[in-house]
Formats: sequence, structure tokens, C-alpha cells
Amino acid sequence: MRKGFTLIELLIVIGILAILATTVVLVLNPAQILQESRDTQRVSDLGSVQSAIGLYLATSPSIDMDVANGTCATNWWSSTSATGAANQPFANPAVQVDSATLADSRAVDGNGWVAVNFGLVSGGSPLGSLPIDPSEDATNALDAGGHFYAYSCSATNTYEINGNMESAKFGNGGGSDVENTDGGNEPDIYEIGTEPGLDL
Repeated sequence: MRKGFTLIELLIVIGILAILATTVVLVLNPAQILQESRDTQRVSDLGSVQSAIGLYLATSPSIDMDVANGTCATNWWSSTSATGAANQPFANPAVQVDSATLADSRAVDGNGWVAVNFGLVSGGSPLGSLPIDPSEDATNALDAGGHFYAYSCSATNTYEINGNMESAKFGNGGGSDVENTDGGNEPDIYEIGTEPGLDL
């Protein structure tokens, strides 16, 4: 009568478990899952900002999309100070306005990466702070693999907010493509806002 497993039986079970674990990792692709979760966060972040701007436009007694600078048609704002003019995601505005620190970039008083004073919204700012990209990397332009958020506005109180997806699923041509199906003029950048054609 046997009371335990032999060494051979234990090695076979360990081998089977190792094969199953490897198969699960290869099938699930944890790196892709992390990219998709960051992309989901990007879509949510930019949607929240869009909703906050919509509330500002609907309730503010005096609309000012660039904190009284009068530079909507020539400037763009980003969530990082490392982008530079070569990485700008907009066709028309040539001057980048950035924040000195991450805390400044997240400010909702018009000094953050969205130049709208959300404190003027009836009932106070709908955002505690502006979101930043989960990867926040401005080494490259948005359409060349950079990850940051950008904002631009026009003199007619329309605006555009941009971000870049990193997963194949949410990127241009993916199963849940948000970049090429957003109605904007850049097929490799996620663009939302009220600017007709999203072509700032």
C-alpha cells in the first residue's frame, strides 16, 4: 500500500504545471494588458476633461478658453514641460505653453495644461486636479510614440484635447480603435473636443 508520491510523479506534475503557467502567460500577455489599462485610463482622463470644459462653457458667465491671454489661435498647452515645438501635436498653434512643475501642470485655475479656469464653473471646479498621462513621456511627438496630454483652443471658443494610445487594441487599426475613429485629422492621435474636424 502506497502512502506518497514517487519522485518521478512529482517531477511530472511540476513539469505539467510549468507548461500550463507558461501557456497562460503567453496567452494573456501581461504587457499588452497593462498597455490596454493605461489606454483605458487615457480615454477616461480626456473624457473627464472634456466634460469639465463642457460644464465650464455651459455655466461660466464669461468664456475664456486661454485664461485671458488672447493666444488661443497661436498657443498650445501640454501636461509636461519636456515636449518642445518639434513635438507639437497641432497643425496651427506654434508656441507651446508648459508648466514649470508637475503640480503646476495639474492646476485647475487656468495655469495647468488646460488653460481654462475651472474655478469659474457654477458650484466650483468639477476637477480636483487635471489628470496627466499614466506614462507621461514627451521624448517624442504624440504621433511618434510620445505620451502626454495636449490642449489647444481657437478664438471662437472651440477646443481640442489630444493624447496617444500605446496598445494595439486602442491604437489606429486596433479592435477598439479610438485614434482613427475620433473624427479628427490625425489618424495616430486620439483627438476630442468641439473644434469642427478636430483640426487645430
